[in-house]
Amino acid sequence: MTGMTTNGRRPLLNRRLTEFGTTIFAEMSALALSTDSINLGQGFPDTDGPEEIREAAVRALRDGRGNQYPPGPGVPELRTAIAAHQKHHYGLSYDPDREVLVTAGATEAIAASLLALVEPGDEVIALEPYYDSYAAGIAMAGGIRVPVTLRPHEGRFRLDLDELRDAVTDNTRLLLLNTPHNPTGTVLSREELGEIAKLAVERDLLVVTDEVYEHLVFDDAEHVPLAGFPGMRERTVTIGSAGKTFSFTGWKVGWITSTPDLVTAVRSAKQFLTYVASGPFQYAVAQALALPDTYFEAFRADLRAKRDLLAAGLTAAGFEVFRPAGTYFVTTDIRPLGESDGFAFCRALPERAGVVAIPNAVFYDHREEGAPFVRFAFCKRTEVLEAAARRLRAAR
Repeated sequence: MTGMTTNGRRPLLNRRLTEFGTTIFAEMSALALSTDSINLGQGFPDTDGPEEIREAAVRALRDGRGNQYPPGPGVPELRTAIAAHQKHHYGLSYDPDREVLVTAGATEAIAASLLALVEPGDEVIALEPYYDSYAAGIAMAGGIRVPVTLRPHEGRFRLDLDELRDAVTDNTRLLLLNTPHNPTGTVLSREELGEIAKLAVERDLLVVTDEVYEHLVFDDAEHVPLAGFPGMRERTVTIGSAGKTFSFTGWKVGWITSTPDLVTAVRSAKQFLTYVASGPFQYAVAQALALPDTYFEAFRADLRAKRDLLAAGLTAAGFEVFRPAGTYFVTTDIRPLGESDGFAFCRALPERAGVVAIPNAVFYDHREEGAPFVRFAFCKRTEVLEAAARRLRAAR
């Protein structure tokens, strides 16, 4: 389809999008169905979130709250809840009327931020490997993608701060950061974030931070919002989402918090994307954000146990496992299995083992850097993870 022309004229698809075809997630999910495999590829839970929050959405539907267009910035109850969440968990104060914007999930928040803040020719630095919508969003804005690669070192993927500094040029407009980081599971430390903040201030850069996995950090890791560092509040757009924290990914409720000027800029782009979305669900998410700390603690504990279960199974099956400090993904190295091509490995794995995974190379500009790495999702029921681990061990 991308090569089709009309009457011999140029291709139908905007040339900025020609590198983006069908996503690997669609391909792997189709393979899972055709082979009756366990799908540990796409990152969505196989159970719903809290029943009381689902019932809150039902009540909103029945009460007629959100069934028509909600306010453009989001319903006041949700904006107030987002501001309260940022204050309670991180000590960051935001005005719910001027410094919070509700979006159709984090994906729209990312796209709207890039469309609003990036002009053709602007350079945007992103940590590689990156969530696939980053590349598409930068391309649609006409920006130039500049990847800085996270590389494995002593059991985790690490950022080279010198490489990041060297990547900044006079054309750099924006840093696009993701921590906790999908797909590697790395959580940038307070010290690393402090150095990034100093760089952003020194070079007068805008920063968009994707923090959708903020409540999924394990062991000694901590999530520290970049906006809290000196000089960063006025230059940072922070992105959050209900889908990952409350296991309602289909509701598509995300948000940004920032200064009035940055929120106004992002809203100017966002209003011509979805305009508004997810009306009744916004009221339910407002209630979810006010859940007690015990909810978030139990949520982390459950995912930590599932991480450990899958990591042990993958290790027993012969993979080198990078135990994640955050998110609900495990990255593995397939070279101990005598493999080096993640694409070929993942396409063969459903027939060989009855399990689906994602080749990390799709998240890289430098495909060779990601070639031997494969990602598995552990946001599934315990019995599903146990079955996957058995299948992988048996196929060794």
